[in-house]
Amino acid sequence: MARHGGRGWHGRVFAAAVGVTAVAAATSAWTAQAGPFSGHAGAGASAHASSPAAGAGRAPVAVSIVHASDKGARGVNITIDDGPDPVWTPQVLQVLKDNGVKATFCMVGTQAEAHPDLVKAVVAAGHRLCDHTVSHDTTMDKKPDSYQSKEILDAAGMITKASGGVRPMYYRAPGGAFTPYSRHLAASQGMRPLGWNVDSKDFERPGIAAIIATVKGEVPNGPTILFHDAGGDRSQTVAALREILPWLKQQGYSFGFPVR
Repeated sequence: MARHGGRGWHGRVFAAAVGVTAVAAATSAWTAQAGPFSGHAGAGASAHASSPAAGAGRAPVAVSIVHASDKGARGVNITIDDGPDPVWTPQVLQVLKDNGVKATFCMVGTQAEAHPDLVKAVVAAGHRLCDHTVSHDTTMDKKPDSYQSKEILDAAGMITKASGGVRPMYYRAPGGAFTPYSRHLAASQGMRPLGWNVDSKDFERPGIAAIIATVKGEVPNGPTILFHDAGGDRSQTVAALREILPWLKQQGYSFGFPVR
């Protein structure tokens, strides 16, 4: 999974993250999403011995990075990163609604905290939440465990609070910067590490046709497709989704969620 470059806005997000809630406060705010998580731990899925709040009453999920869809071989997972954003998230939600598609929204903690109404709208529409850290630091894998822990757990608490009590079901490392520690920590909190197979390259704004061509050409590589609803002008993403979603249906794909 390639790291994303040129994301200057995340520096501002990081600055806004100063003073975020402490790990203990964040994790204590979590409540169940329609009951306890039902994920099952895979081999070696127990929490890292030094993970803060490891376990904490939540059933762990597998630590491996998931790409598969719960819809099987002809399923695809639409994932939307970096929001919520007051301009683009509502438009993405409308396109998804128009096409009867559910997606997974990987939210940055400070964005969720700033726009709780949008987090609630995502949940109300039947989509799933994913922890994308507090500040979207793509060098997470070069940072100490304590830093990774705070980024992941604080973001989860911020997203949960903004949603009104619905917890993230997945954790996606910014730019794919996973570590064994971050995967074990996320899994111990009931958040399955989430990768992607198809990078639409929409963040680079290459043009609507280029985004569509990338997805069409790469969807045979696997089911999880990456788009963005924040970090700049996402009009190309919205327009591309309007064409891609019907096309995927025409090709016989069904829309699901990443396996937990």
